[in-house]
Amino acid sequence: MALTAVITDPEMVAAKDPIEICCTAPDDELLFVEWLNALIYEMATKKMFFSRFDVRIDGHQLEGEAWGEAIDIERHQPGVEIKGATCTELKVAREANGQWRAQCVVDV
Repeated sequence: MALTAVITDPEMVAAKDPIEICCTAPDDELLFVEWLNALIYEMATKKMFFSRFDVRIDGHQLEGEAWGEAIDIERHQPGVEIKGATCTELKVAREANGQWRAQCVVDV
């Protein structure tokens, strides 16, 4: 959701059309980067924004869906275009409260 929020207000993106995304990586951190880059690819090639996600992870394989809609420049008023997720500040870890934190820097 934070990826969408870098570009536009996620509240303005309707979760209409699903896109399937699958990716693998050797560890959790790189799997997170792969997932983000797969989303960025889908946004660029399908000219969509996403606001709902369903992700299943088995080991270091991720299968998921992202729901969104076609970009409407007037309504979405995108601020930037994300070029890719990087390994800068990359961290995926379980917090003391049991929730997961995943972070990295994206190039715009």
